[in-house]
Amino acid sequence: MLDRYIEKGGKRLRYGYTTGSCAAAAAKAALTMLLGQRQVTQVDIDTPKGWPLTLEVCDAHYSAAEASCAVVKDAGDDPDITDGIKIFATVRPSDKPLVFKGGVGVGTVTLKGLSLPVGEPAINPVPREMIAREMDKVKKEYGVTGGYEVEISIPEGVELAKRTFNPKLGILGGLSVAGTSGIVEPMSEEALKESMRLELSMLRARGEDRALFVPGNYGKDYAEALGLNLDLLVKTSNFIGFMLEEAERLGFKKILFVGHLGKLVKVAGGLFNTHSAVADGRMEILAANAALLGGSQALVQKIMASTTTDEAAEYLLEANIPGYFDHLAKAVKARCQGKVYNNIDIEVIIFSKAQGHLGESAKAKEMMEELCIH
Repeated sequence: MLDRYIEKGGKRLRYGYTTGSCAAAAAKAALTMLLGQRQVTQVDIDTPKGWPLTLEVCDAHYSAAEASCAVVKDAGDDPDITDGIKIFATVRPSDKPLVFKGGVGVGTVTLKGLSLPVGEPAINPVPREMIAREMDKVKKEYGVTGGYEVEISIPEGVELAKRTFNPKLGILGGLSVAGTSGIVEPMSEEALKESMRLELSMLRARGEDRALFVPGNYGKDYAEALGLNLDLLVKTSNFIGFMLEEAERLGFKKILFVGHLGKLVKVAGGLFNTHSAVADGRMEILAANAALLGGSQALVQKIMASTTTDEAAEYLLEANIPGYFDHLAKAVKARCQGKVYNNIDIEVIIFSKAQGHLGESAKAKEMMEELCIH
């Protein structure tokens, strides 16, 4: 168990280690058993983060022909579905310097756009580097120069992969052996952003330069009700600025952004991380735009006293300010296009759970028809 902690939201959360660290440790232990013909119960490895790990080894077996063992994944206090599963490595001699093989429960790359070629086992580049580095240490210790095949297996991976992004990303048959630092940070925003970035990258790799952005499940459900093509849908979560920047970097040309008022109103005010812990200002933005379009002081006061955007929307609809929500959608569009230096054509649709369709930017219908599956 990794005895390191971080404070988040007033809570003390424990770090864990990645499937990549587990694979590297298991591979190192297996090669040690193969070359030394002895049992290994724990192994030391280094991580890219710079934190050394001492990990327990289980299910160890060795012979003159091959050796195998497992390391149990510990995700710390991160809600990771791989927590507690066994990552196995089997090492055997090869006529090539180092061969990576995916065993049961390790996915295979089937689509372009990832960091590995199609057909390769989904053992990501950093875990591969870690495995190679740790195995080189063992080879140096025993004075050998031969090549080896390392087969990584995750017996529970076939079922667990169905609950991940992997099938959508074209990784079939199991999990990815992943991790860029070797360490799992509890409740990591970076892990979520990376999964969304990969989803966007896969869409681009399919030859698409159009995307349907939604912040979350509300947006997805509304987009589906509109008959939009969900094969183009990518969730942005709260990281709208990050996803816009990634879309621009990848060369997307058109984005239809469908979102709930409660999220998109923040973007109208230039807030590109919409998490409530980062920034709010929803009522201030709604009120300022109402005043800009001639809304009364009484209306502004009602909006500012509202506890939800749905409540504020009711007051705005009652006030019947001509084109208010279309104006707001136009403001969201302007902010988003500014974020990508006008390199992407962006249209916006705003809705609420209570009132349904509220407003849209000028050419939203035109883009919606283009992305419609009916």
